[in-house]
Amino acid sequence: MAEPKEAVTIAGAGLVGSLLAINLARRGHPVEVLERRADMRRETVEAGRSINLAISTRGLYALRRVGLEDEALQHAIPMRGRMIHSPRGELTFQPYGKDDSQHINSLSRGWLNQFLMTRAEETGRVNIRFRQRVSGVNLKAGEITVLDEGTGTSRDVRPGVLFGTDGSGSVLRQALASWTDAQVSQEQLGHGYKELTIPALAGGRFQMEKHALHIWPRGTYMLIALPNEDGSFTCTLFLPWQGPVSFASLDTPERLEAFFQEQFADARALIPDLVEAFFARPTGYMVTVKSPQWRAGGSTLLLGDAAHAIVPFYGQGMNCGFEDCTVLEACLDRHASWDSAFAEFERLRKTNADAIADMAVENFIEMRDSTADPRFLLEKGVEKVLLNAFPGEFLSRYSLVSFSRVPYRLAYELGALASGIVSELARDLNRPEDVDLTRAGQLIRARMVPFMKENADGFRTEG
Repeated sequence: MAEPKEAVTIAGAGLVGSLLAINLARRGHPVEVLERRADMRRETVEAGRSINLAISTRGLYALRRVGLEDEALQHAIPMRGRMIHSPRGELTFQPYGKDDSQHINSLSRGWLNQFLMTRAEETGRVNIRFRQRVSGVNLKAGEITVLDEGTGTSRDVRPGVLFGTDGSGSVLRQALASWTDAQVSQEQLGHGYKELTIPALAGGRFQMEKHALHIWPRGTYMLIALPNEDGSFTCTLFLPWQGPVSFASLDTPERLEAFFQEQFADARALIPDLVEAFFARPTGYMVTVKSPQWRAGGSTLLLGDAAHAIVPFYGQGMNCGFEDCTVLEACLDRHASWDSAFAEFERLRKTNADAIADMAVENFIEMRDSTADPRFLLEKGVEKVLLNAFPGEFLSRYSLVSFSRVPYRLAYELGALASGIVSELARDLNRPEDVDLTRAGQLIRARMVPFMKENADGFRTEG
């Protein structure tokens, strides 16, 4: 008989923790998951802090490996591009890829989390315990203190191998930082967010184009909306915390109404409970976390937001966390010890997590400032022409991030080369279709192709 596999503990039953539990259970490990929240499948979780998911290639690949991609996609809505809403209500559609086959998918965070928890339990090796908060970590002793928030009692636990998927405020990350004197960088964005809802029409009909991510870009702030399976849209308002137009300034129903009528009049007409929802729902904050230490030998490892929280503006937070699970699986396949596997995982993922964190902040600026700019639209048009004219040679940053599994760091660097070429070619253009393809080919083969050859292993990553 094969020896029984070592028991493991996961702190956090969110998206990454639940998928990790499935992966480890499939490897034969008994898994205990400690979740501080109540079971969302049995108790209603208050709305207000959930930004809808945009699941794309990296996240779908992770689900495919455990046989769950097809079922998840049955509950997803393809979004083929951005629908830009001007202050006057004019609409401009910006495709995400070279054609409709390249799209991202809107998926309910709550549904996916519940789905993964249920599938984890169905393995027969995963026990999820709710209202269990890890309140203390003693890495030297190999113990954690767990508070049962239902009874108010605490207990000390020897967790075996411990995985931290406990989010951006991770207790495990704090313990690792204290233990190693690591300097963790936590940069809070100067903007918060508020969740609102555009309800469905009778019969579950959508009030706007369903196959798009809707954006109302307004410079220092914006509103976005993602479609839901029931015909509604989850809207998220991003505003500075302080300033002339900010959450601090919208402190009365009258000011809120005047602001929406001026800036988002077409959206305001579709949100019947704007005032009630705005003042009742919490305002969320967004933070970028960069930690130099993700592990303690072979006993503890951080994944997902616990290791590398990022702001949501590339739609990659969950995709990146799911890719953590994929990469960890490969590391465990290659190494006989947890220590060696964890060391390789940290080495492979750290530089890529930092890259997507930086890209997410840059994309926030693009979404709120640039998407309505005529020059930006021209360059996006040129980019699409080049994607179709030079398949396999010209690759945009967005396509690499969202439609491939090329490491984020390579996507960041090649994307910078691609952006430089597009800007140069578009400099004297009025229409994308007038781009000089001969000159484009010369630039692509002089700058991008050598980079891809030099990093051939990374660009062979399966998509």
